[in-house]
This record gives sequence, structure tokens and C-alpha cells, in this order.
Amino acid sequence: MIRPATPADVPALHTLIRELAEYENSLADAKATEEQLHQALFADHPAAHAHLAVDDTTGETVGYALWFLNFSTWRGVHGIYLEDLYVRPTVRGVGHGKALLAALARICVERGYARLEWAVLNWNTPSIAFYESIGARPQDEWTAYRLTDEALTALGTGP
Repeated sequence: MIRPATPADVPALHTLIRELAEYENSLADAKATEEQLHQALFADHPAAHAHLAVDDTTGETVGYALWFLNFSTWRGVHGIYLEDLYVRPTVRGVGHGKALLAALARICVERGYARLEWAVLNWNTPSIAFYESIGARPQDEWTAYRLTDEALTALGTGP
């Protein structure tokens, strides 16, 4: 079962986010708190949205998709940027990931959004194979850049 997250889901979502960070060998970088997640997802004007994969038999939350709107100046409409897609290793391969992506694709279709986009680590070959199996294609002509920590502060406080 796929459903939108509720405020009561924040602790489980926070746990899953930390599991993803550990899987990506970046647990030390996962600094978001439950309070920050709650504010981002459930403020008057949410910065992000989340859908959960819930096991039909146990009721356990086994995966999530955390996303936000982007905008295409070329298409003139919104799209969805998928920040995280994670399914617990013990339940991978049974359709939770595809169901989460399908839920976001439905939102795009229903709202007239032009794109569903995300990034994947180059070494994550199982995920790459899965994404390509559903028709996603890499955007090889683009290189992602990120400005954080000291460099961000220096640029933001400089002349």
C-alpha cells in the first residue's frame, strides 16, 4: 500500500532516512531532525512531500519517497524532483519501489506536470537497472553541482 505521510509517520520516516544514509555510506551527513522533517512536510506551505510504502500484512512502513516541486522553464510547468527513494533491503524486489514511483507519476499526469526527475549514485547499479527497466533514462550530458558548508557560507556572506 502506498499512501501520503502523516505527522504521525515522522519518526518512522526519520528512521528510514537514516537507513538510506547508512546504505549510501553517508550516515554522518544525515543531520535532519524529526522536528525539521515535520516542519518541512506539514507546515502551512510545505517545502516537501512524502509517500510511504506500507506492508499490507504487517502494517510496517518499509519504504518512502520524499519529493518536492521543481519547474521547467522550457516546458513552462512544474515537475517533481524525487529527493529520496528508499525501500528496506529485506523487502526489495516485490514492487514497493515501483509502486512509489508510480504514485508520483500519477501525480504528474493528474496535475499536468512535465517531468519526474531524480539522481542516483553512479555505483548503485541495482537501482540504475531498476530505473532503466521502467523506462527512465540517464541525463548524461549534465553534471550535478552542490555548494555546501564553508563554500556556501563564504559565497553567501561575501561581497
